[in-house]
Amino acid sequence: MVSLLFVDEIYYLRLMSRIEEEKKVVELMIRLYCRYKEGNTELCESCRALLQYAHARLSKCPFGDKKSTCRKCAIHCYKPDMREQMRAVMRYAGQRMLLHHPWYALKHMWQELR
Repeated sequence: MVSLLFVDEIYYLRLMSRIEEEKKVVELMIRLYCRYKEGNTELCESCRALLQYAHARLSKCPFGDKKSTCRKCAIHCYKPDMREQMRAVMRYAGQRMLLHHPWYALKHMWQELR
């Protein structure tokens, strides 16, 4: 069962655009942070606001499917407070993504190297 889910996840990832992929990775990271760092079962208000903000920023990304990861981007489109909040989420959830969502984590790391 687990292997089938993993295969389905890989297939789904191949169908997604680069922006959709980034949105999915950001959402997974924020959910990991909110659940395990803050102890919430549902997204709290600040995490929900961060997720909406991140999705809005990604939707307006001028690079589209040629986009690199946000860390390597020449344009920093996040407001300073949201950028700090996202950094905290990334610091916490980044390493844990390998355990919870290995395919997304590996694909994101690959994008970092490109």
